[in-house]
Amino acid sequence: MPILDSRKLLAFVTLVKVGSFTLAAKELNVTQSAVSHSIKSLEDELQLRLVDRRGRKIRLTPPGKELLNHAHRILNEMQEARADLALYVR
Repeated sequence: MPILDSRKLLAFVTLVKVGSFTLAAKELNVTQSAVSHSIKSLEDELQLRLVDRRGRKIRLTPPGKELLNHAHRILNEMQEARADLALYVR
C-alpha cells in the first residue's frame, strides 16, 4: 500500500476548503491541472472516489469526509514536527 503523500493531502484539504479546483490552484500557487492530477492520483492510490465533481463545485463523498479528518491531523502533526525541530537549527 503506497504511503500518503503530503502534497496530495494538502491539495485535497485546500480543494475542500475553497470548494473548487481553480481556487485551490491559486491558493497553492500551482496550475489547476496539478491540483486535478493530485486528487486523481490520490483517488487512484486509495481506490476510492473522494469528491464528486459537479461543474465547478465539488462535494465530498463519505470516504472523502473520512480522509479529510485524517488529513487535517496528519498535516498538523507535520507542521508541529517542523516547528519542534526548528528549535535545533542554529
